[in-house]
Amino acid sequence: MYKMKTFFLLFNIVLLPATILSQQFKFAGEIGSFKDASSFYINSSGHIYVTDSGKDEIYKLDTTGTVLKFAGGFGWDNGSFDDPVDIFATSLTVYVCDRNNHRIQRFDKDLNFISSLSTRENENSNEQFGYPISCVTSAQGDMFILDSENNRIIKFDMFGNFIQNFGGFDYGDFALSKPVSMAVSPSNTLFFVDGNSIVLYDQFGNGISRVGTELQFKNIRINFFGVTMNTGEQIYYSTLSSKELKLMEIQLSETKSGFKIISSIIFNDKLYVLTPTRILIYEK
Repeated sequence: MYKMKTFFLLFNIVLLPATILSQQFKFAGEIGSFKDASSFYINSSGHIYVTDSGKDEIYKLDTTGTVLKFAGGFGWDNGSFDDPVDIFATSLTVYVCDRNNHRIQRFDKDLNFISSLSTRENENSNEQFGYPISCVTSAQGDMFILDSENNRIIKFDMFGNFIQNFGGFDYGDFALSKPVSMAVSPSNTLFFVDGNSIVLYDQFGNGISRVGTELQFKNIRINFFGVTMNTGEQIYYSTLSSKELKLMEIQLSETKSGFKIISSIIFNDKLYVLTPTRILIYEK
C-alpha cells in the first residue's frame, strides 16, 4: 500500500485570463495531409513526427512540410500499428504508443524499426501495461508509459527492464483516475493531464502536486523550457522558469474557424497546432 508523504509544492499552477495576460499568434500557413492525426512531436533538430491513427502510419516531416519518411500500416508485426495514439522523439530515437497492440515501438530518427516493448502477458502484474496512450523518456533514458488499462504509470530503464509503477488506485491523493496525456520537463518532472486536474510527480514516482482546473485539457507537451496544454478549442502556454506555472491563453488570429485541436507545440517562437488533417503554423 502506498504511504502518503509530505512534499513541498514545486509548482503552483495559475490560470491567467486572456484579459490579464495572453499571447497572440498570427496564422502563417499549414503543412501536412493526414486522415486522422492523433499526436505529434518536434525534436531538438526541428523534425516533426506525426502519428496518423486513420492510416496506422507515422511520418517524419521537416518544418516546410516535406515528408522525409513514413512507416507503418495496419498490423501486429514489427513496424506495423493498430491505432498509434502518441509519439515522443529525442534527437536520435522515436517512441510510438501502439495502443491496441499493447506495446511501445522504438525507431531511430529516420523511422527504422529498432525494438518493441510489451508486458501485458507477463506473469508479474506490477509490470503489466495495456492500451498505452502516452510515453516519454527522461534525460537518463528511463521510459515512462501511461497505462490506460490500469490508470497508472509504468517505469522501465533504457534497456526495457521494469523499475516500478506508480499513480495507481492505491496512491491516495496522487492516484490517477482519467489520465489522457503526459509530458516530461528537462528536470525530469512528470506532468499528467488527469480529467480536469494537472498532476505532477518526480522521476521516482513521488507525488508533487495536484491542481484542479475548470478546463478539460486533452493534451500536454513540453519542449525545452515551455509547456503547452490544449483543450479541443483553446491553447494555453507557460514557461517552466519559476515555481509558479502561469498558464497564458494563446489567441489565434487570421485562421479558419471550427477546427479541432489535437495537440500543440511552440518551437523556435512558432506555434504548431495539430488538427486531424493538417498542422497549422502561427507566428508571434
